[in-house]
Amino acid sequence: MHIDLIPNRGSRPTVLLRESVREGKRVFQRTIANLTKLPPHAVLALQQALKGQTLVPVEKAFTIERSLPHGQVRAILGMIRKLGLDALIAAKRCRERDLVVAMIAERLLHGCSKLACTRYWHTTTLAEELGLEDADEDDLYTAMDWLLERQGRIERKLAARHLREGGLVWYDVSSSYYTGRHCNLARYGHNRDETRDPIIVYGVLTDDQGRPIATDVYPGNTGDPTTVPDQVEKLRSRFGLQRVVLVGDRGMLTDTQISTLRKYPQLGWISALRSGAIKQLLEVGDLTPSLFDRENLAEIHAAEFPGERLVACFNAILAEDRARTREELLAATEKKLRQLAATVARRTKTPLSAAAIGERVGRVINHYKVAKHFTRHIEDGQFQWERNQESIDAEAALDGIYVIRTSEPAANLTAADTVRSYKSLAQVEHGFRCLKGLDIRIRPIRHRDDDRVRAHVFLCLLAYYVEWHMREALHGVLFDDEELSANRPTRDPVDQAQPSASARRKKFERTTAEGWPVHSWKTLLADLATLCRNRCRIPADKTGATFTQDTQPTDFQAHVFKCLGV
Repeated sequence: MHIDLIPNRGSRPTVLLRESVREGKRVFQRTIANLTKLPPHAVLALQQALKGQTLVPVEKAFTIERSLPHGQVRAILGMIRKLGLDALIAAKRCRERDLVVAMIAERLLHGCSKLACTRYWHTTTLAEELGLEDADEDDLYTAMDWLLERQGRIERKLAARHLREGGLVWYDVSSSYYTGRHCNLARYGHNRDETRDPIIVYGVLTDDQGRPIATDVYPGNTGDPTTVPDQVEKLRSRFGLQRVVLVGDRGMLTDTQISTLRKYPQLGWISALRSGAIKQLLEVGDLTPSLFDRENLAEIHAAEFPGERLVACFNAILAEDRARTREELLAATEKKLRQLAATVARRTKTPLSAAAIGERVGRVINHYKVAKHFTRHIEDGQFQWERNQESIDAEAALDGIYVIRTSEPAANLTAADTVRSYKSLAQVEHGFRCLKGLDIRIRPIRHRDDDRVRAHVFLCLLAYYVEWHMREALHGVLFDDEELSANRPTRDPVDQAQPSASARRKKFERTTAEGWPVHSWKTLLADLATLCRNRCRIPADKTGATFTQDTQPTDFQAHVFKCLGV
């Protein structure tokens, strides 16, 4: 007897149990049973039995003793090796290098403390892949100290790989809150996390694609502009670059810092004017709204900025947004002021003093940062207010207008490319979101020792370096705009950037053009984690020997590994 599979056009094959019957010189197939409704595994078992194979229950053939997620580890370690990041950290493999690589991978997987790291990596194949099953948190702290000593060399290698003479370099600063009070770097300053904790400031230097190159850590009370000289010294002395263009925001490259940059004629820069300087340009007539009658940008010159090119831009959508936001803030403040005025009027027996009223008024008008747009009249038991229309009109005149300033001549950088270069600082801001968000979780910072904090920030930077390259390879299956890099040099430099047609389609349909599901970064790692490494044992083997068997990748997982090239 045997089993025949009879193809059916447009439906599942017919499965027949048959036997061959000989009559004289002829052989006939006689059907004994139709097995089409049997599940596939039952048909396969019957086929094996008909071939004379001995069948045993699955649990007697082998048992799975443990199953560990492996796919995401395979992807991250594969990318680290493909990038040669392990070789950048140390040319020869050693235990310290393996520990650093494991910490980089673990930041992308869980983003936890060093103690939790030694627990988490036993829940995946990470410790097994790198031979670190016996490592504890003290080993990690020692490896962090070892890494910090090599930070300068690693950054020089990254700069040699990604930076070039005459190229653009972006720099920005952020901060993260510190848990505890035992670190000298933790100071009270401009807390971007909007908590009441002390903070630690760190700056990130990237290439013209937003790829992280280097980082520096500063006390929390350090002003952003004061970190710029360190970056100039790093670019010139440590990286050996004489001719680069440094791009920083208006709060970073202030007039004072630009004066410092002018001491290096070969070092170019791109920044923007503050609103006060733009207002002065409007008052003296160097900048007029008529410049934008035909185009949304115009190059102007001003005596107050000798040797600089100024590119004035007008974004109508931004102007409408600012006008609407200002009116909403004014209305919300007026509502609170009316409530306060009613409270003051009711207090007839024990009138509020002028000082008490002023304190309450200050809290109200400063809440939405619109104090300059209101005129107040305060006396004991009396409070009146009105809008300062002159101040409102003066601010409205600036709506939608911004001015980019640069030292680069037009022969090197057109006006449009100057604006595009400045607006591309958003790539550094995206990096900060990855560092501080769920991707890497640089915060909270718990280390007491200053050098450990610096090593922690550098580890997070290297983790983002890996994530940046993985995102570039996988943007087809992520919600990222895969045409962004190609469109950025040619799209309108001033108008609001619009997603490409493919990005809009992905967002609407939640699938790629090839039919793959579109993922976020975290859900993609979770999908890869379903590819497991199983430790199996054969019960009949009295020696207790085990073997490992990896889960077969799904078609989607195989596609992801193909995109990564690992």
